[in-house]
Amino acid sequence: TNRETRELCWAALLHDIGKIGVEDQILYKPGPLTDHEWEIIRTHPDVGAQMIRGLSGMERISNLILCHHERMDGSGYPRGLSGDEIPLGARIIAVVDSYSAMTEGRNYKKAKSHDDAITELKWLSGKQYDADVVRMFISLFDGQV
Repeated sequence: TNRETRELCWAALLHDIGKIGVEDQILYKPGPLTDHEWEIIRTHPDVGAQMIRGLSGMERISNLILCHHERMDGSGYPRGLSGDEIPLGARIIAVVDSYSAMTEGRNYKKAKSHDDAITELKWLSGKQYDADVVRMFISLFDGQV
């Protein structure tokens, strides 16, 4: 529906807003993070969801923000949700955000080519990412959707 599409767009734009509470020295650290730093990073979905939840009419958007680092196999965070327990919008954000992170690179990791990023999405399809969402995302590049 139009409402769900609007909510997904807002959630996609705001999904990392919780990183506002993470120190720059962690966000922009050039090397690997320590276990303690990862603990801090992993709070950002909860923090972001709490920030948005307080806004009228944003409850479903806050849930997508909360769940965007959950994984299909249950190994994600913050709740360890799996499969259909993860809202579809959050599963979509996970694929798009990961592709973006892979192809843009990070200060601690070199950017991948489009083909390498697609290969990684396919490899993690069904484990980390929703297989149907990955297929649909890849088909966008083939002009089939």
